[in-house]
Amino acid sequence: MNDNPYLRQQTLALRNELDPALRREKSEQIAASLLTLPEIRQASTLFVYVNFRSEVETLPVIKRFLENNKQVTVPVTMVAEKKLLAVRITNPDQDLQSGYCGIPEPAPRLWKTNSTNPASIDAVIVPGSVFDKRGGRLGYGGGYYDRFLSLNASRAIRIALAYELQLVDRIYLEPHDQPMDRIITEDKIYFCRRI
Repeated sequence: MNDNPYLRQQTLALRNELDPALRREKSEQIAASLLTLPEIRQASTLFVYVNFRSEVETLPVIKRFLENNKQVTVPVTMVAEKKLLAVRITNPDQDLQSGYCGIPEPAPRLWKTNSTNPASIDAVIVPGSVFDKRGGRLGYGGGYYDRFLSLNASRAIRIALAYELQLVDRIYLEPHDQPMDRIITEDKIYFCRRI
């Protein structure tokens, strides 16, 4: 039986209950582990979600990547087209504004000039609601990342950031659900093989 909607709801409720100071501390631990990965050190172009609500915080990582002269692209949610657009940013404080569902996104003035070919992306940093240790991922139900990973950035390594409380033993996966290569929590790095 597919109990993914219930699992997503329960897990997000737990994540939302995390104290903001503890969430920041865990996010810093996750970021430190992310920065040790050889795939990240060698990557020149990254696609990184901008954290929203109780997600693992990514703005400090984005700033660190920019300081290290990496090209950083972040998603713009194109609702009508049901896809993500990869748009390069150089200064998160100036380039981001509230977008789809209030999620920080690049300002529309950047969409054409800084749009990046997803095939050039070396690593995708992925959010999600629930994960399993085999690399299974449940997003938020829109399928945006699944489509982006399978159709646009299929060669990129997929790295999910999550709190340990978001991991379960096994998720029921649909054929379109895209697995992760790595899942990083505050406790460890899970090395997964794409299913």
